[in-house]
Amino acid sequence: MSSKENYVAGVDEVGRGPLAGPVVAGAVVLPEKHEIEGLMDSKKLTKKKREMLYPIILAKALGTGIGIVSVQKIDEINIREATFLAMERALGNLPMVPQSALIDGESLKSQIIPNKGIIKGDDKIDSIKAASIIAKVTRDRIMFQYGKIFPEYGFEQNSGYGTKVHMEALHKYKSTPIHRRTFSPVKKEMPTIKWLQENNRVQWMCEKLAALYLMENNYEIKKINHKNFSEGGLSIFAIDPDNQIIFVDVIQKSAAGDKEEVIHITKEDALLTKISSSELLDDYEIGNNVPRVDALTVELIKNKSPRIEHFKGIINC
Repeated sequence: MSSKENYVAGVDEVGRGPLAGPVVAGAVVLPEKHEIEGLMDSKKLTKKKREMLYPIILAKALGTGIGIVSVQKIDEINIREATFLAMERALGNLPMVPQSALIDGESLKSQIIPNKGIIKGDDKIDSIKAASIIAKVTRDRIMFQYGKIFPEYGFEQNSGYGTKVHMEALHKYKSTPIHRRTFSPVKKEMPTIKWLQENNRVQWMCEKLAALYLMENNYEIKKINHKNFSEGGLSIFAIDPDNQIIFVDVIQKSAAGDKEEVIHITKEDALLTKISSSELLDDYEIGNNVPRVDALTVELIKNKSPRIEHFKGIINC
């Protein structure tokens, strides 16, 4: 961070009300004459307009920062405290130390950076409006990625809010690891291992957990349980952090032990046939980027986090 100068940051958050996903805050320092047209509270803008303004704000602001607080942390400290934490993180992620900050709504408890709450600040202060936009776009993009893993819940459209589609899916499929367990509607729909077994959803949940694991490790999920390859044993199509195309075989831990056993279980010929014929590869320049097949074993453990092991390159394509 650069030394403290006469910078004033605007700060806003999104995601207090949803049943799923993180809370995200933005902090923006604008020049006095910023020349960014069309700034307003992100809730009053269309998605298209927000996406249009997002790169303009990043380019013309003196500095921007994003703060993200996970579902797990929200459940640990409550949504109000998580919101404050997200705002503090956003301020901390600015490239400079602002002299002061203007917060939409309530001021922060911490005054390490002097700050003042502005009621309906996202209607009054341009830097707060800009902060609301970058926070909203960031969170929507996160929820879009979650939507690839959990298409049943409609996260791409509802961003985790309790819409009719979301509530119906929550009742039918129960909650996921990205739902806020301390929120009342979610508390009522917590899956147990017994429920997963009785409803033939153990493998389904293992695939979701494997995809989340990959996403958290900077893999880009492209498809999960795609009709063109899932019958051949593959569950996930993704791009790894080095931009390599990978297909993933997800295996319940009870069905596999060490790496050799995983390779034995995997039907190599069938998988290679599925990969070579998959239209999923049509949109990618393969070149020297030969697809890799990985295996992830997932063990569901009662009242504990699942145990996941990742075996890379079990088959050479």
